[in-house]
Amino acid sequence: MKIKYLKDDDVFSNMFCENSKKLINVHLFALAAKYYSLPHLGVCTPLEDILEALRGGSQETTGIKTDEFMNNKKSHEVQVMSKLVDRIANFCGIKQVIDIGSGKGYLSSFLSMQYNLKVYGIDSSNSNTNGAHERNRKLKKHWRAYQSRGRANLKSQRLEKASDRPVESEVKSKTISEKPLNNDNILQSQDQVTIQNLVPSCGFTDTATSETSKQTEVDLVARTQSDESQLSEEFLAILNVLPADAVEVFSSSQCNCGELCEEEKEQRKMASLKAKASKSSESNLYFPLTSCITAETELSDIITDLEDCMMVGLHTCGDLAANTLRIFTTKPEIKAVCSVGCCYHLLSEQFENQEDCPEEVWGFPMCQYLKDKAWCCGRNARMSACLALERVAVGQILPTESLFYRAVLQVIIEEIYGVTKSDRHVGKTFSKSSSFIDYVRKSLKKLELDDSKLPDSCIMDYYEKYKDRMNELEAFNMLKVVLAPCIEVLILLDRLCYLKEQDNIAWSGLVKLFDPVKSPRCYAVIALKKQSCF
Repeated sequence: MKIKYLKDDDVFSNMFCENSKKLINVHLFALAAKYYSLPHLGVCTPLEDILEALRGGSQETTGIKTDEFMNNKKSHEVQVMSKLVDRIANFCGIKQVIDIGSGKGYLSSFLSMQYNLKVYGIDSSNSNTNGAHERNRKLKKHWRAYQSRGRANLKSQRLEKASDRPVESEVKSKTISEKPLNNDNILQSQDQVTIQNLVPSCGFTDTATSETSKQTEVDLVARTQSDESQLSEEFLAILNVLPADAVEVFSSSQCNCGELCEEEKEQRKMASLKAKASKSSESNLYFPLTSCITAETELSDIITDLEDCMMVGLHTCGDLAANTLRIFTTKPEIKAVCSVGCCYHLLSEQFENQEDCPEEVWGFPMCQYLKDKAWCCGRNARMSACLALERVAVGQILPTESLFYRAVLQVIIEEIYGVTKSDRHVGKTFSKSSSFIDYVRKSLKKLELDDSKLPDSCIMDYYEKYKDRMNELEAFNMLKVVLAPCIEVLILLDRLCYLKEQDNIAWSGLVKLFDPVKSPRCYAVIALKKQSCF
């Protein structure tokens, strides 16, 4: 059956038994879930399109390799997101970035070091902020190696470009239509961006080639010397990237400046001191801060030198993603936002418990359309939205045994202790347990329940009673995994619709940033304000 036929309500009705309401057609269920996932709805803007539209005259940069001090997942996320953030910042003409829920500062420090942006990383956890400081302290141990390696890479790239360069080139103009953003006011004055491309010419003699080759070598030497000087100056300036105690200042001899004249040594020394002393808006700095962010947060109370900026968030947890968007829409200083949310199960829902709290700010729903319908997902659905279908699809199995332990534990505490709801959590007890009995006893202590009334034999009786149903649990969880993208769609489209409802937004969209196998929460909500708001 083709997915296009799934729009027929009669076909949908065949998935479930009309009387029992039980699922009777798993294949059709899977097709329907696929049809309503983001890749098939056609509502996302391709990352390549938005990068090209925002590129303008910005140049590609080569520098720090994040996989040297981050794990593979974090390195992938930081590399991709920082490139997009830099493009947006350049497009909006801003140099200040506010990283909400910055954690240990992976994204923040990379934005400041690689792209010379002034970044404030705000996290509610003191331990995370302290971790960010500690991580920056450790970076200084590797910084000399990065600088030395960067110089070597720069020479190598120049040599490769020189060997591949055509004999003579002519400059032609090429226009790029800003496709993903072209319906909005912010881009109407910049419908097309002109860039310069080098186009090879033909028909020159061998003599001309030889002469040009010699000239190329001369140019190469001059460029290499210029680039080394520029790299050294940039390195001196980059000392201002980290907090004052993060990087040791190198003397001129440490920077391999033995062949420089005394006058140039003195000039570079003064430039270093000047760069450290400077606190101008052009300085590329990273400031980790601790503060709890809500929808009512006044950023100017946290950041004293707040200026035109953009907000970013890499896997902002629960309501923090929603509050990031609310702050963006209400604060005139914030010109753009790029937010990747996570932990949907921690979202607060306005209509989950049917409570009438009109003044409360909720994580879901955000848009007026779903508010009018009093839409509710529920915790179980939000938990399902956190599952990773793409990882399961490539063979990463679900933790069936730990889920089985947790399910049987719930039966025990309901039947033995009469507890159906608790504010306490079991957490990662399974990985620390040697057996099911050990798991149950540790969990009961965490829940502050008396385990002395429960003998080992009784615990094992529950295990034996339900162990044959473990396959049912696995099948049920696989259905949840299949449905997960549909629930995530609802949450993300709610956020996008909220932005579409605002009058001061020029463009907003959903962009798939990451490889979902490496980083399952891979979609970013992006928005730019109208030029009149600049």
